[in-house]
Amino acid sequence: MLETVKYLMGWRGPSGFGSKSTAEQVTEGCADLSSVTAIITGATSGIGAETARVLAKRGATLVLPARNLKAAEDTKARIISECPESHIIITSLDLSSLNSVKNFVNHFQSLDLPLNLLINNAGKFAHEHAVSEDGIEITFATNYLGHFLLTKLLLERMVETAKKTGIQGRIVNVTSGIHGWYSGDMISYLSLISCNKSDYDATRAYALSKLANLYHTTELARRLQQMEANVTVNCVHPGVVRTRLTREREGLLTDLVFFLGSKLLKTIPQAAATTCYVATHPSLLNVSNKFFCDCNEGYTSKLGCNSTEEAGLWAASELIISKGPKAAFDLLMNPQF
Repeated sequence: MLETVKYLMGWRGPSGFGSKSTAEQVTEGCADLSSVTAIITGATSGIGAETARVLAKRGATLVLPARNLKAAEDTKARIISECPESHIIITSLDLSSLNSVKNFVNHFQSLDLPLNLLINNAGKFAHEHAVSEDGIEITFATNYLGHFLLTKLLLERMVETAKKTGIQGRIVNVTSGIHGWYSGDMISYLSLISCNKSDYDATRAYALSKLANLYHTTELARRLQQMEANVTVNCVHPGVVRTRLTREREGLLTDLVFFLGSKLLKTIPQAAATTCYVATHPSLLNVSNKFFCDCNEGYTSKLGCNSTEEAGLWAASELIISKGPKAAFDLLMNPQF
């Protein structure tokens, strides 16, 4: 109850910011970002678009990969109308496709740009069952597996950039408090819903993908520490906000639900604040493997800290990418794996 009151009042935590803080406010005291190159997924609308606008306003060079190139160009045009000096590159990426992720990374590498900041923001909530071209349930493929591969393929460039420039690299994974709603064996359920429509539950699938984002963050942080890389990784819960994530259920019922819950909703500038804070604030130098909400360090559910599950998901993800889902699931369902 107390936490809800604090949230509604916009109570400011130890960081000096809170639920009512905006992305512009949390970046006001940051250094000029003109030496920073950032990749932001899902920047064509909502939280991602606001994150891109604010980082461009602070001087960052932006690479905005998108499935819908027209929407990305529209985002770019809006940012440039406000910040004419912005440097923004638009390129194609469908996170649900592993081949598309590889093609994007190859294209990015050919640009010979540094990479200081990777914001894995794109998200999907599939109300109807669908499977990616690789044979993975579409929500998991988009929200987690595509970002896992993207980060894996870009990590060397991030480590090199940090070493050459002395600027600490930062990876921000956007998760959700809904991760705590998931229960059960992750790989078994993923295998089930990737093959069987009748077992699909949209909310459970979304919670699975968001828990996977959390596990990815923790395991990646451990590996970065072992590498002694000057790169941090943290995850954020942006809060409850109406974005295009609900686009498949627009209508009277959706409007009514959001109207009744309007006092709990954040505006998009408020929802983008935690991402921008974690991505840029100088107080978070060397801070890694943390979960942030309302621009302050928060707490995950009990499920959010399980070293065995984290390492297991990483190994499973590598197997799915290298062997394909069918062969990977066959091996993973074998107790001898």
